[in-house]
Amino acid sequence: MLKIGDLIEVSIDKIVFGGEGLGYYNDIAIFVPMSVPGDKLKVEIISNKKTYARGLIKKVIKPSIDRVSSEKISFEDYHGCDFAMINYEKQIEYKKEMVKEVFSRIAKIDNIQFDKVLLANTIFNYRNKVIEQIGYRNGKVISGFYKRRSHEIFEVKDNYLQPKEINKIFTYLKNRFSEKKLTIYDERKHKGMLRNLMARVNSNGEIMLVVIIKGNIIKELKKILKDTYNKYKNVISIYISINNNKTNFALGNKNILLYGEETIKENLFDINFNISPTSFFQINIEQTKKLYELAISYFNNINNKNIVDAYSGTGTIGMILSKQAKKIFSIELAESSSKDAEKTAKENNISNITFINDTVENGLTKLLNSDEKIDSIIFDPPRKGIDKNSLQEVIDKNINELVYISCNPSTLARDIGILVENGYKLMNLSIVDMFPQTSHVETVVLMSRV
Repeated sequence: MLKIGDLIEVSIDKIVFGGEGLGYYNDIAIFVPMSVPGDKLKVEIISNKKTYARGLIKKVIKPSIDRVSSEKISFEDYHGCDFAMINYEKQIEYKKEMVKEVFSRIAKIDNIQFDKVLLANTIFNYRNKVIEQIGYRNGKVISGFYKRRSHEIFEVKDNYLQPKEINKIFTYLKNRFSEKKLTIYDERKHKGMLRNLMARVNSNGEIMLVVIIKGNIIKELKKILKDTYNKYKNVISIYISINNNKTNFALGNKNILLYGEETIKENLFDINFNISPTSFFQINIEQTKKLYELAISYFNNINNKNIVDAYSGTGTIGMILSKQAKKIFSIELAESSSKDAEKTAKENNISNITFINDTVENGLTKLLNSDEKIDSIIFDPPRKGIDKNSLQEVIDKNINELVYISCNPSTLARDIGILVENGYKLMNLSIVDMFPQTSHVETVVLMSRV
């Protein structure tokens, strides 16, 4: 019987959904993050059950031929890059296998064929939004991410997924925070001020900074942020977000603009979108263009159609579709995102779109039971997928054409399985690699009534 803390040798056989490697020790399944099929490893057990256990790499005894050799790669989370130790071509293979596995297991659909697999041209420094936890170590302010199964911060000196300029600005801020001895939030005691650093950047390199704090804005912090605004000309917006709650959720309920613009703008398909601190917007803008082009191409004859954009965020897909469709109904729960979308539509003279600030369950139900004729729906839900009531409404109303963008293959497979059981056919399934160096998989699906 394995015990927590045991050191064992394991050979990794394959990658499973979620991105962890799987090997066996005396017929017990061992799941190991940051491992690669073909690795022979020394592993420390960190949790165990009757039939499986989880472990962390203590030593690579013999690396897989697919393992990237780099001293920069840590056996923690590699700054959030849980696939960064795998060469890029193999990352894609493993992502395809993960999608096939969940479709077979959950949707009971075998022999999946991919319509397209769209690779990324830029595989590092592609993120346009970053949030780091602030901590304190050896007399200095640090920032980074929590280690696995811990609230100890894994310090990030150079985050290989975010733009290099943000790394420089974060380093400058941390040095200034250290000089002024600003207090760091302690979640156990619920004391201290600095909680998180956040940055958003657009394709033009314009940056929005957000410092998340507990309590009130003090003059020392305000002075540091004013100096930052003056020093970095590409920083066009600085906010303070006040979060006094006992929670790990970063942004607070009160976001105060200190310097510069209320929003940064991102141009997609000749539409300038407004992005605020709380807006949902795709993380990888280069791949987002490919994602939306592909999703829109799945619609049959968009002209003269009434289309619902469900889980619409800042209204990106809906407004792009509005150039061709007769009418768009955009449903989004987050009020800030809905307001950003309305502002964008007004600034870009888009008049054939209606914004519904509500849950998709409520908004879609009302819409499908109204006098409006709905021809097609595009879904882009969070990781939990489409809620059951909305899915049932779609089935009951015989909506013929559904395009589904998913960031979670398991909930996608669940929803597709339900649709197939109720008379829909899987027409197309594609992968767009939105998150290189990670195990995250973005898919686009077209479903039609049989």
